[in-house]
Order: sequence, then structure tokens, then C-alpha cells
Amino acid sequence: MTAKKSEHIVVSGIQPSGKLHIANWAGAVRNWVELQTEHRCFFFIADYHQLAGNYDAGGNRQKVFDLAVDLLALGLDPKKCTLFVQSDVPEHTELCWIFNSVTPVSFLERMTQYKDKSSRQTENINAGLLDYPVLQAADILIYHGDRVPVGLDQVQHVELTRDIARFFNNKFGQTFPEAVPILTEVPKLRSLTDPLKKMSKSLGEKSYIALTDESEVIYDKIKSAVTESTGIIRLSEEELEHRLSLHDEAHQDEESLRGQAGVWNLLTLLRLCGQKEEADRILAAQPIKYSELKKLVAARIAEHFAAFREKRKKLIARPQKIWDILEAGAKTARSAAKKTMTEVRKKTGLR
Repeated sequence: MTAKKSEHIVVSGIQPSGKLHIANWAGAVRNWVELQTEHRCFFFIADYHQLAGNYDAGGNRQKVFDLAVDLLALGLDPKKCTLFVQSDVPEHTELCWIFNSVTPVSFLERMTQYKDKSSRQTENINAGLLDYPVLQAADILIYHGDRVPVGLDQVQHVELTRDIARFFNNKFGQTFPEAVPILTEVPKLRSLTDPLKKMSKSLGEKSYIALTDESEVIYDKIKSAVTESTGIIRLSEEELEHRLSLHDEAHQDEESLRGQAGVWNLLTLLRLCGQKEEADRILAAQPIKYSELKKLVAARIAEHFAAFREKRKKLIARPQKIWDILEAGAKTARSAAKKTMTEVRKKTGLR
């Protein structure tokens, strides 16, 4: 007998920005796979959101397709969740515009992610960057989402979503729930080439493990990952995080911290894709032999995603099936979104 799902509605999205890497899986997708069995879930490919970045329209359709394949191969089941492309439901942007009318600009200007993204694309600080969290609120609330799986860095956006729901409800009458974050434990995965920075495609091919990487590629990347030279871990994970948060002090001993962070990164990867006991044994048997650790980490990653790669190959061979799944998901999402917008238009006097 299938377990009854909760009455909560979970909403989350991911941008089609290229290859999924292991940090994308660890931080979001593996949690989605679990949540789809417990709640009603709307998961979308956030192609509207990517327009605010340094966007190149060429190849976008292929990126959307590839991301859909990856999500399905990782375990999202269209029988258990609604998977769709954001731009196939234009009601998202309509609700965003209405939310713009109740959202103070001062609330948007204090968003830390706006400041961070603006600093990274100084020649393209567009209105979409500022308005990104309002569209995010529309993404969630158009389905009456009341649960949002996020890491700590995204809690501020969920808080703004709650504010926007409250502003709208106070002005036009009770309509939207005040969503709460589902705080998921997101392991901090670091760049293989510069472990003082988080794992990101922007740092180059060798800085991350793509989920589609074959075992030889994985080993080559892990083999060249930054570590320290003594084999001794002098800082606990908590101490390392504390030291890295003290920017001035971190710069005084940057190379040592980089090495320590690199080793902890490998151990985190081993815990994720192998067994926690393996990482514990290595820590207990210091000094660590990094050549052996790297071989083990690479092997465990390759093993962990072997089934994903096989399933992905089968899905790619049936492209129409992928587009059909996305269209069916969009149909379900549009039905829910149109119902919400009928109510919103009526309450705002637009109908």
C-alpha cells in the first residue's frame, strides 16, 4: 500500500546552467527525491531566472533537455511529482508583477544574494537581479507552496516570500500561505582546485565533479585536488569554518587553510558517496596517505553515480519521452497556476 502524502505543498527550482555537478546533487536534488514520496511537489527548470545572469540564448533548449534528463536519471519520478519548465507557465511572471506592487524596494536591496550576484556581474546589474526574489516568491505561492527546501543561504529569500504573502493578504484578503523553509543539511562541497571557494562551474572544469564524468575523468580531477603536505589534519571541520569566517586571519595563513579545507573536502565527498566509517578510519589513522585517499574517493564517486549514468544513456535515447514528461508536468502546473490567478485577478479587481 502506498503511504499517504502530507497536505504540504513543496516547490523548488533549478536553473539550466549546464552540467549538473556533485554539489548540485548534494545540495538539492537528492533531497527532492526524498520529498516527492512525502509531499505534493512542484519541481521546475528555472529558465526565467537564468535570464538575469550573463545569459546566452544559444543552446538553451539543449540545456533544458539535459537538465530534465539528469533530474529523471537521479530519481525524480513524474508519477510522484510535477516536473516542468518555468516558462511553460507564464502565470509565474504575471503573479510576479502583481507582487512587485506590494513589495518595498528597500526589502529587495538588502538581499545578500543580490549584492553577491551584482559583485560578480558588474557590467550587467539588471533589474532582474534585484527582482529575482519576487519571481521566486511567485514561483512558490502560485502553487500555494508552504514548504521550500533550502540551505541556510536561501532562508532570507523564503523570509521575503513570507513577507510578500503577508503584504498581499493584508491588502487584498487572505490568499496565500506563509511558506516555511525545509532546512536540509547541505554539505559544504568546495572547489577541487581552490577549496577556499565553493564548488562551482565558474572556476573551471577541473574544479568540480560533473555527474556525467566517467571514472577516468573523476580520478584525474580528484588526483589533482588540492591537499596539504603533512598528512595531519590540525583543524576540525568546525574550527576550519570558524577560521575561514575570520577574513583577516584567514589571509594570514591562507595556504595552510587551503590545504586543510582541501582534505576535509575529500572526506566530505567520501562520506557522501561511500561510507562515513571509511572517512572516520582514515582520520583515525593519520598521517593520511593522500594518494590512497584520492583513489578511494574517486572510486566511491564513480560507483555511486554508475546507475545514474546508465539510466541517463537510456533516457537520452528517447528524447520525445523527455519532452512529453515536461509537457505533461506543465499541463498540471498550468492548471494549478490558472486557478490561483483567477482568484488573484478577482481580489485585485483586474477581473
